[in-house]
Amino acid sequence: MHNSTLSSPLVLSLTFGTISDFYYVYGVISLLGFLMIIFSNLTIIYIVYLNQSLHEPMYIFISALCTNGLYGSISFFPSLIVNLFSKTQIISYAACLTQIFCIYSYASCEMAIMTVMAYDRYMCICNPLRYTTMMNLTKAFRIIIGVWLYSFISITVHTMLTMRLPLCDNVILKIYCDNWSVVRLSCIDTTVNNIYGLFLTVKLLGVMPLLVFLSYVKILKVCAKSKDNLLKAMQTCFPQLISFAIFVTDCLFEIILYRFGPTQVPYGLRVAMSLQCLVVPPFVNPLLYGMKMQAMKVKILQSFTWKKRYMEKQIERT
Repeated sequence: MHNSTLSSPLVLSLTFGTISDFYYVYGVISLLGFLMIIFSNLTIIYIVYLNQSLHEPMYIFISALCTNGLYGSISFFPSLIVNLFSKTQIISYAACLTQIFCIYSYASCEMAIMTVMAYDRYMCICNPLRYTTMMNLTKAFRIIIGVWLYSFISITVHTMLTMRLPLCDNVILKIYCDNWSVVRLSCIDTTVNNIYGLFLTVKLLGVMPLLVFLSYVKILKVCAKSKDNLLKAMQTCFPQLISFAIFVTDCLFEIILYRFGPTQVPYGLRVAMSLQCLVVPPFVNPLLYGMKMQAMKVKILQSFTWKKRYMEKQIERT
């Protein structure tokens, strides 16, 4: 009979070596970072919603990316902040599985949305005459809904395969729950989990990056004929390329590290690298799209300028 510990809490390792006395400092930093992520992503979503001129597929996809960033941050930061301020290192099994589902579905949606954005730019730049008929607001919303549904369904299967496993240990060498860390605690053969995990990995970090790469290669080929067109294309596509490269690099490091021996890497480095795919994209995406894309930047500045003038008028009246 397997020695299952499903009913007992899983223990997350939150040991920061010789600086464990600074839990509260890390808690404050995490809280401030979480608030900044919420504010910046909500700002982009609000600006797109408010301005009719931004009601185009490209900006709708950017809003979807920011919404997904909020979803991923909410699934990670609250539990981290609570653990840091309370110095507890325990999470229930149900909460652990919920966090696994949320984090992995966030990652799946993030990759899928960025792939769709690359295809959207390809259609807009390489097939401008057909773009308006092939891509409109209705289709953009349908694509986003399809992306989320597919991601949630595929990750639900992933989580259910993990849920069936009896566990022989309850220590996770991370500061949040991830699927591979829980599977490694299993008392039985995990071949099915490994095969399905490999399928998801190939899809997310093989097929989708390839589609993005091909889209941008074709965009560069078309725009290389004109220096002005190339500059405009890069201004539009550069933020997406940076965001995509950051996310893929972090995910690859995470997979390689925990497939081939997490204990061989210093704990501090493991923590820093494992956090990047959860912290960097939601923090960087609003800055990249808000500051690099001219139309978005203009609307943001106009919005804050209008609010400033409105407040000044209110003060003058009083």
